[in-house]
Formats: sequence, C-alpha cells, structure tokens
Amino acid sequence: MKFLSLIIALVTGALLIYGAQDFPNWADPNSPPSIWVSNRYIEKAFEETAVPNLVTAVLADYRGYDTLFETVVIFAAGVSVVMLLRRPRKE
Repeated sequence: MKFLSLIIALVTGALLIYGAQDFPNWADPNSPPSIWVSNRYIEKAFEETAVPNLVTAVLADYRGYDTLFETVVIFAAGVSVVMLLRRPRKE
C-alpha cells in the first residue's frame, strides 16, 4: 500500500512539473498577465470600482472571493487563538 501511495505521489508530482513548464518566466514583461491584466487594472480600476487606492481595488473588488476566503481563514485562526489563550472568569 505504501508503494502504491509513493507511485501516485511521484506521478502527480511529475504531472505538476510537466504542466508548469508552460508558465511564463518569473517577472517576464512580455507575459500575457503583464501585457493585458496589469494595464487593465491600472487604467480602469478607479472607473470600475470607485476605490481610489489601486491595491484595495484589486484585492477588494477584482479578487474579492479569494480575499474573502483568506480573510475567513485568518479570522478563524484568530478566534481559535483567543479561545485557547483566554482565562476563565472566577466567580
């Protein structure tokens, strides 16, 4: 059973490495996101979102669902820490 798990992990890793070969180089100014997506955010963010801060516009409006779920995870971690570290009241 451990051998089968090892084979599955190696095949999955090989497929991920094979698929990542098509990614553009890191910080490539000629990659599609650098040409199309970044310029659209810079030019249209205030017009489409009415948020004056570009970073806030991208995180809150364009990537709202990603940010929402990240915020939920951080909130859950904070609540867990508070519950673990709180002291019970003495009556």
